[in-house]
Amino acid sequence: QVELVESGGGLVQAGGSLRLSCAASGRTFSVFAMGWFRQAPGKDREFVAGISWRGERTQYAESVKGRFTMSRDSAKTTMYLQMNSLKPEDTAIYFCAAGGSISDLQRGSWGQGTQVTVSS
Repeated sequence: QVELVESGGGLVQAGGSLRLSCAASGRTFSVFAMGWFRQAPGKDREFVAGISWRGERTQYAESVKGRFTMSRDSAKTTMYLQMNSLKPEDTAIYFCAAGGSISDLQRGSWGQGTQVTVSS
């Protein structure tokens, strides 16, 4: 079992920035990728970004490319999502995920989510 704890959500004006963190603990030896998904009210959960465990590979949704950046601190098994130039449409609950690969994150472990609200 891998436990994931997100932090860093909040309320920000359009054009502003936030940094989300996700700390992993437990059976982290089974984790080969981590990532973020988000779910806006009335919409399905969607992939936002992913990073391989050693950080050599990242993947982003088209809607966030150039604005969001993933990184990780391997020593602390923590990953980060730097979100810049935020838009109202980025408003959602953001969930951290960990699994065997970026493409397989949805079948892995999940955090409880953190709310991001972008005001216009």
